[in-house]
Amino acid sequence: MPVTLSILDLAFIPSGGTAREAFACSVALAQKAEALGYARVWYAEHHNIPSIASSATSVLIAHVAAHTKSIRLGAGGIMLPNHAPLVIAEQFGTLATLHPGRIDLGLGRAPGTDQVTLRALRVSPMEAAEFPSDVLELQAYLGDETRVATVEATPGKGTRVPLYILGSSLFGAQLAAELGLPYAFASHFAPDALEEAVDVYRRDFRPSAQLDAPYVIAGLNVLAADSRAEAEAQLVRVRRARARALLARGQRWTDEETDAVLDSPAGRHVAGMTRYTAVGTPAEVRQYVEEFAELARADELMTVHAAPSVEARLRSIELLAGAMTKG
Repeated sequence: MPVTLSILDLAFIPSGGTAREAFACSVALAQKAEALGYARVWYAEHHNIPSIASSATSVLIAHVAAHTKSIRLGAGGIMLPNHAPLVIAEQFGTLATLHPGRIDLGLGRAPGTDQVTLRALRVSPMEAAEFPSDVLELQAYLGDETRVATVEATPGKGTRVPLYILGSSLFGAQLAAELGLPYAFASHFAPDALEEAVDVYRRDFRPSAQLDAPYVIAGLNVLAADSRAEAEAQLVRVRRARARALLARGQRWTDEETDAVLDSPAGRHVAGMTRYTAVGTPAEVRQYVEEFAELARADELMTVHAAPSVEARLRSIELLAGAMTKG
């Protein structure tokens, strides 16, 4: 059976551009994905990252949902330790009420930012320890029986917004298995534990009211272009942009300086974060996608199209969809 394709949209702010431009791109991307038959588009909660505009994740989902008709939309994910479960239940209960049958809620326990920004969010690093119980509390708010006496989510109660556990380690795999929830592995930027985590999840999975069999989503970077040379040129620019975002710390590096950093141990580590990347023509990308899906034992791939321009990102999702639907 062909693997299901979805998209993680990081709402990239273009170099020298604005968040408003990023939002316009997110709408265009979701509309294109809907027309091409992708299963869902997710948005990630990040804070204090100048190149990513999806910090107010539920607000962005609402905006895109109002400009699309049928595609599923959701968080990939909400960093639950940053929030009270009741607030997230109300936000996503509202989304599900406005757009029934279209909303997903992926949950992570990382802060999605650095420690200084975490303090600005008024969140203690210790909150992550409460993640399992917070997931259960949130799930109850979205179901029929609250776990907190006299407190209910309005909107939220009875919407049963489907939950997904996100992770890049064995912790998330074990929790998703124990709770009987789908598991999404962040192999698009944290590839090391992919195979072991999926093995643990599939081995230990317990059926639940939401899910009767394990379901794995794996993240994969995709740069599909009309020629191999064009895709490789995009990869060079993407790696430079990532190195600057993670290592430059406000410095303005030339391409030559960035390439030198990429040749250093720190730079090679940054490049290694995108180990799982499909690059090339549609035929080349299809072969990589099929091999990766088998390696990851994935039911669904959450593809990240990080090409430098809006046009190239839209072309990448178009070429991938076309390649995967050919006989």
